[in-house]
This record gives sequence, C-alpha cells and structure tokens, in this order.
Amino acid sequence: MKRRRTLTLAVATAAALTTFTLTGCGALDKAMDCVRTADAIATSVSNLQQAVSNASNDVTQIEESLTAITQELDNLNNTTNNADLSKAVDDLSKGVESVRTAVREGDATPDITPVTDAAAEIGKVCTPG
Repeated sequence: MKRRRTLTLAVATAAALTTFTLTGCGALDKAMDCVRTADAIATSVSNLQQAVSNASNDVTQIEESLTAITQELDNLNNTTNNADLSKAVDDLSKGVESVRTAVREGDATPDITPVTDAAAEIGKVCTPG
C-alpha cells in the first residue's frame, strides 16, 4: 500500500512538473516573441528614420517603412494580452497613421517623434527583467 501511495505521489509530482514546465515555456515563448517583434519594430523604425532623411531621393521608402512597422504591430498584437504593451502598440499605430497621413498630404519630412517614442515604449515593455 505504501508503494502504491509513493507511486501515485511520483506520478502526481511528474504531472505537476510537466504542467508547470509547459506553462512556463509558453510564457517564455510569448516573451521571446515580444522581444523579437520589438527588435523588428526597432529595425523598421530605424529604416523609417533613414527613409525620412533620404525622402528627397525616394519618398516611397517612407511608405515601405510604415508598412513594415504595421506588419510587425499586427504580429505583436496577435501574441500579447499585456495591457501596457497593447497601449504602446496602439500609440505606435496612431503614430504610423499620423506619418502616413502627413506623407499623403505632401509632407516629405514628417515628424516621426510619436513613432519613435511609442517604439521605445514597446522596447521597454518587451525587455525581460
């Protein structure tokens, strides 16, 4: 009887550890997705800054950079339920739309401060620790 109780305890412990490990890995995977996406957004924002600097040569680079940021935001939005991150994503989306509107209205060097500020906030929220 004692052996059966020990075996039952061992099985229950193994099941609990497996559940914890799978749950922990899921959270870790989600955090790593956030970090990777934040890094991709940072790269896209850097490309946007470069595109705005070179707008006199090719204005279409600005639109391409904005599209890349939007795609990364969609990826990030699909992988999070964090309120702070959702707010930062919303702020970045608004900044992207503001820049897009300015470019459509003929501004070849739009103010991208809202985009860079929101991207920095996403970087903070996604940084582990």
